[in-house]
Amino acid sequence: MQQGQKITDIQLPTIDGKQFSTKHLQGKRYLLTFFRFATCPFCNMRLAQLVALKNQLSQELPEQTEIVAIFSAQLTHLQQHANKHVTQLPILADEDNKYYEQFGVKKSLWGLIKGAVLRFPTAIKGLMRGYIPKEISSRLLIMPLSLLVDDEGVIQSVYHGKDEGDHIPLTQVISFLKQ
Repeated sequence: MQQGQKITDIQLPTIDGKQFSTKHLQGKRYLLTFFRFATCPFCNMRLAQLVALKNQLSQELPEQTEIVAIFSAQLTHLQQHANKHVTQLPILADEDNKYYEQFGVKKSLWGLIKGAVLRFPTAIKGLMRGYIPKEISSRLLIMPLSLLVDDEGVIQSVYHGKDEGDHIPLTQVISFLKQ
């Protein structure tokens, strides 16, 4: 997916067992972000930031914005390991990586190494909060992808993370959602 394109409908199960569709977001501006796996310390630290942001924005712009997180994970694994964030925003499980492939989510061994070195303090904070990576698989190589989608379903920005902890700046997200 690229900037200027209309987003395709995403239909995935949510962490609370319901079915989610981006069709329900028509008329809203939203951040759609692809994460690695459910126990990733970088992903869960970022998710905590997004939950805080969602709470902040819900007071300023109720019902006009949303933040959606997608994990490369089985639903049961996601439910066990990302349940701290369950009621705050839609958290989806893409078990087969269908949308990861469709949206061009990148993988990078160099990004994995770079992030582990450059973002070591963030990894330690995540580990101290209980986000302990419990799987060794190709999911380790997934780099974050974030899309800002306007109220007409058009992608306004695409941000490919350059390493495992590189996410779209929160200032850019806030500015977009408040427009």
